[in-house]
Amino acid sequence: MSQRHAVVVGAGIGGLTAAVALHRRGWQVTVCERAPEPPVTGAGIGLAPNALRALDAIGVDAARAAGGHVPATMGARRSDGRWLTRTATADMAARYGVAPLAVPRSALTTALAGALPPRALRYGAAVTAVDGDAVGGDAADGDAGRAIVRTAGGPDLSADLVVAADGIHSPLRRAHFPAHPGLHYLGETAWRTIVDAPELRVAAMSETWGRGERFGLTPLSDGRLYLYATAPAPAGTRSADPRAELRRRFGAWHDPIPALLDRIDRLDPADVLQNDLYDLAAPLPRLHHGRIAWLGDAAHAMAPNLGQGGCQAIEDAVVLAHLLPEGNAPAGNAPAGRGADPVPAALAAYTSARLARTDAVRVRARRVGRLGALRNPLAAAARDLAVRATPARLALRGMDDLFDGFRLPGGTA
Repeated sequence: MSQRHAVVVGAGIGGLTAAVALHRRGWQVTVCERAPEPPVTGAGIGLAPNALRALDAIGVDAARAAGGHVPATMGARRSDGRWLTRTATADMAARYGVAPLAVPRSALTTALAGALPPRALRYGAAVTAVDGDAVGGDAADGDAGRAIVRTAGGPDLSADLVVAADGIHSPLRRAHFPAHPGLHYLGETAWRTIVDAPELRVAAMSETWGRGERFGLTPLSDGRLYLYATAPAPAGTRSADPRAELRRRFGAWHDPIPALLDRIDRLDPADVLQNDLYDLAAPLPRLHHGRIAWLGDAAHAMAPNLGQGGCQAIEDAVVLAHLLPEGNAPAGNAPAGRGADPVPAALAAYTSARLARTDAVRVRARRVGRLGALRNPLAAAARDLAVRATPARLALRGMDDLFDGFRLPGGTA
């Protein structure tokens, strides 16, 4: 028996989920991450029911890995604190079989990395190119039908499969889809951080809408709070001190936002992340090319307005591994010929399974963001009135296609 080898480019949540899923299907896996070490600062990630079911399909228990605290309610508010819509997470659990879970990104990535074999994860290993990835292969003798992954400083790696999980600015996407228009700036910048504030006893996951500005707070599974805020700004706009900028914009908003800003003031400015918001300007023509499969932000970067960016990356990873053959290839059936190798057909099936769903989520996230970013007072008031007038049960039903939409091809969730 020979063992198929996958090189995963990027050690974010999507890349690590793909690596774990492939490892559990018998593949040899190498994860190349350009960063020199795991990030120590960061933010949280909301795991919606669809992502939790996808993780469960590969035997990953997110609650066990990162804590199981679940907020009591979630919803949207006005800047004066009045609720526009609110849903009990118990109702979500009853409808979808599991309640959403918010975890620190670092806790989830640590748990996923811990599920990989020793030395599978390589930090400081930037991938510079993938050669010989065409179906049938044009690589050097001995590697025909395989991809050659070039890394800065070497060594080169030979792979049956390359998973491009190299993020929103994906160099591999630009190299292999040169005609694609790339990223689209959404006109907003975002701040993210995590604080400790147990005495505030925040039990609700909420997003507050002002005129063009938003402030979100999410209780994490470990008891801390993940905070984020957005505001309209030209791309590249930065303040000298993000803590002062947040205080200026949101200091007069409802409780507990001022108290949370006090906690932010105590942080090192480097612990407050700021990123401009982009999504993909148009869908990719396909999610694979030769022996490369794209997933997550590299494949379908989307606005964070639905909390589905990481969730869709997890779905991608699990579906991709499910469609690929098992890693232990019978002797004499190594990927050396078009007829003998099932990997290319599996990648085409991956595109068929994922492209339409992920692009629909991308488009929907952009539209929701436009509502949240309304700056005209009359338009914002009309938006708030419409949201308040929608019964919570109908609003929840409107999420069915997202939260209840994960399926493994050929099977069930």
